[in-house]
Amino acid sequence: MAPARGGAREYGTVRDISRREWLVTSAAGVLALAVAGTACSGDDDGDGRGAGGDDEEGGDVSGAYGPEDLQRGDLILAGGDGPAPVVVLLHGGYWYPGYGRDLMEPLARDLAGRRYATWNLDYRPARRTSGWPYLLEDVAAGVDHLLVLAEEHPGALDLDRVVLVGHSAGGQLALWAAARHRLPAGSPGAAPELRPKAVVAQAPVADLVAGAAANLGTGAVQRFLGGEPDAVPDRYAVASPLALVPSGVPTLLVHGQVDLLVPLAQSRQYQTVAREAGDDVDLVVVEDADHFEVINPDHQAWATVVDRLPGLLG
Repeated sequence: MAPARGGAREYGTVRDISRREWLVTSAAGVLALAVAGTACSGDDDGDGRGAGGDDEEGGDVSGAYGPEDLQRGDLILAGGDGPAPVVVLLHGGYWYPGYGRDLMEPLARDLAGRRYATWNLDYRPARRTSGWPYLLEDVAAGVDHLLVLAEEHPGALDLDRVVLVGHSAGGQLALWAAARHRLPAGSPGAAPELRPKAVVAQAPVADLVAGAAANLGTGAVQRFLGGEPDAVPDRYAVASPLALVPSGVPTLLVHGQVDLLVPLAQSRQYQTVAREAGDDVDLVVVEDADHFEVINPDHQAWATVVDRLPGLLG
């Protein structure tokens, strides 16, 4: 899917996700919230749009990267002179409806205060049968849309210093997007127009085959790709980050030691296999952190990320 050129700048209203909803501690809880989100939205695609202000208010630009309802993002422009490094944010939610970019908005605001430009993306969630291939196409188009945003805001964005940051399912998408240049021709997201300088994956579902075998998110991986690994192996081969190493992109993994939703083994396995393939991959295990504290801007897990961003971006 080619990125939209000069898309419309308009948003609807978002369903807020409360702290109580965030503090679920089981995959069954995530599924229950996803079902609730679908019911609130009134359609199968959900209503996971993030809260956004008026266009251009306070340095923020809200706009579209494609024609579909959830192909939207929030750009926060950094202040100061000269182009700023760019952080692309990809939210989690096990690819289910009901989750949106508002989950990453606190991180976007924190980064803006540190003089990073941020591009906080929504994407269409998986439907009841599958998210293939449009979900991957959305993320690819959203990342490539930075080229359009750089034209619209001359001198504001340093596209030589772009880092992808994703949490949970968004961590899978961030790792995948960093490796798009390795995809076979004709695959969803192949032939990227923009390649990131680095990637940060927070509690990522990095091995989709293992995620399906463990039934993470009560079948979330299978719903995302439309079947079990033995039924649609080609989809797993082009969607699972573990299958795409080496990405050639410096990678930071941050995972809570007591994460009950995405096992720490997901990050450990990715680090081992990617390093053996020649990638520069660092894993930070945050003691006593759960699945959600890694995206709390006041937590040490996030401090670890912002401390390392300058080194990752060079």
